[in-house]
Amino acid sequence: MLILSRKVNEKIMIGEDVSVTIIEIRGDQVKIGVEAPKSVKVFRQEVFEAIQNENRAAAAASPNLEGLSDIVLGK
Repeated sequence: MLILSRKVNEKIMIGEDVSVTIIEIRGDQVKIGVEAPKSVKVFRQEVFEAIQNENRAAAAASPNLEGLSDIVLGK
């Protein structure tokens, strides 16, 4: 892990396309801004983990195929 010190309005560059800017520091909270291409997905860690858990649950679930033949055959 790389640990950096930054002040308000200072940036950190990740590669050539992603920048992280310190927007505000208030008490024990730091507000940051992330600029990245639309093709780069940016999530808070807890949201990312929730998405991963949902994806795993969906992949493990057995599909319910009852009534599928009615839909396919137009019944």
